[in-house]
Amino acid sequence: MDTRDLSAHDPYVPGRGLEEVARELGVPAANLTKLSSNENPYGPSPKAIEAIEAGATAVHRYPKASHTDLTAALAEEWDLAPAQVWVSPGADGALDYLARSMLDPGDRTLVPDPGFAYYRMSARYHHGAVGTYPVRKREDFAQSADRVLDAYDGERMVYVTSPHNPTGSEMTLDGMRELAAGVDDTTLVVVDEAYGEYAEQESARALISEFDNVAVTRTFSKAYGLAGLRIGYSLVPEAWADAYARVNTPFAANDIACRAARAALNDDDHIRRSIDGARWAREHMRAELDARTWESGGNFVLCEVDDASVTAEAAKREGVIVRDCGSFGLPDCVRVSCGTREEAREAVRVLNSVVD
Repeated sequence: MDTRDLSAHDPYVPGRGLEEVARELGVPAANLTKLSSNENPYGPSPKAIEAIEAGATAVHRYPKASHTDLTAALAEEWDLAPAQVWVSPGADGALDYLARSMLDPGDRTLVPDPGFAYYRMSARYHHGAVGTYPVRKREDFAQSADRVLDAYDGERMVYVTSPHNPTGSEMTLDGMRELAAGVDDTTLVVVDEAYGEYAEQESARALISEFDNVAVTRTFSKAYGLAGLRIGYSLVPEAWADAYARVNTPFAANDIACRAARAALNDDDHIRRSIDGARWAREHMRAELDARTWESGGNFVLCEVDDASVTAEAAKREGVIVRDCGSFGLPDCVRVSCGTREEAREAVRVLNSVVD
């Protein structure tokens, strides 16, 4: 017996794990600086750690109450009705729930290229077809409604990443408003704001009150430091918010994750430290790297090199792990996550020593 034809499904290629690289090099993991996965170098919120420890003895219960509590907290945070908040196992889970809600077999989606591989994967899992619009290096990866609409041909879903991964570019709120107005009424514009906390522009949440064809996805993996717990959410229009109950996997967001996310949401000191630290690190790297970089709204900086695989390997040998962006179709770029100040300085020192 065989699976269905999965040949069109490109696998997601994550950054290599710290322990994995440490074993390869035969060095202690503590000797390495991992800046390849856009993680929060300051770790999880202390309040989240307390919530994790306090909730450990209750994991034999299904997460009904904790899920409801997190939903209510997020609804208050974003000034929406609880039904408009779709809690999910990671932001990729949020993408899946939206695809389940929108796509019939054969429906087409439009995604950025380069971009997050899971947009394509989720669409194809749900028997959708995938087209792309370019985010071009020769245009400094600029994003605008015009660039998307030039490629648009009535697709059922259009994905926008702002800040964009791996480039860091952003689409303005006015640009997203123009895009939402420019597509058909039956097209959902999905704005992925996984890195939204690090950006200085306003969230696309504002558009949810203006349009019924805009949804926003967010995650606790980045600024909140909960990547290992896989917890995210969508913000959706009120008109079709009740679809969640029909597409949600039963109890998919686990109890510990929901408890930790709710606690992290209320730790203003930790989130401020995380955001301020990332903003300092990205500006430091842009100023000090002896290579071309691009302005970034995320917790990372894209850096132009001669050969990304060679540079990433050389940096790794010097103890700094960066992301080879060949898998994004950018074989001459590496992405460097924003570490602590010490880690950012070390990244600059190492990259400047290995980049011609």
